[in-house]
Amino acid sequence: MDFDYVQDPAILQMVEKLGEHYRANIDTRFIRTALLQIPLDKNQWDLVEDLTKEDQLRFQGYVLENLYRELAATARLVSLARRNLIPNIRNRVSLSGSGSGSDRILRDMAVNAFGTNVDILEKMVKEIFAALVQMDKADQKHGRRPLYSQMPELADLIGTL
Repeated sequence: MDFDYVQDPAILQMVEKLGEHYRANIDTRFIRTALLQIPLDKNQWDLVEDLTKEDQLRFQGYVLENLYRELAATARLVSLARRNLIPNIRNRVSLSGSGSGSDRILRDMAVNAFGTNVDILEKMVKEIFAALVQMDKADQKHGRRPLYSQMPELADLIGTL
């Protein structure tokens, strides 16, 4: 398979913003322990990390197939966070009296905003995915089907658009 690279500056910027949001609002020091209890396998966690890490931008762009897989893993994380973490996040995040007053305030803010931040992450995943699908459809080569339509792991994401 020849590798299609995503080099569109608008998409690259959306991916960068998604990573910033994830690092600042989802994978925080207050939420991380509870987040890691979500039943996502190591491969899926690695894909989420690849999508959201700070140095993700590559000079040549992203490999389209990899970006699709990373988005699918992040969408799965969102789904599992909604089902397994948001309903009882207060119980899963240490709410003990340890820590300074400002730490308690920041922890409470992270816990209170977690559901909203997961919703924002989902919206970002869908926006990037929609932009990739549009690009993929426009860039069909020699009659080949768009790549997204050849990847069964994207079925759930395709259904949300």
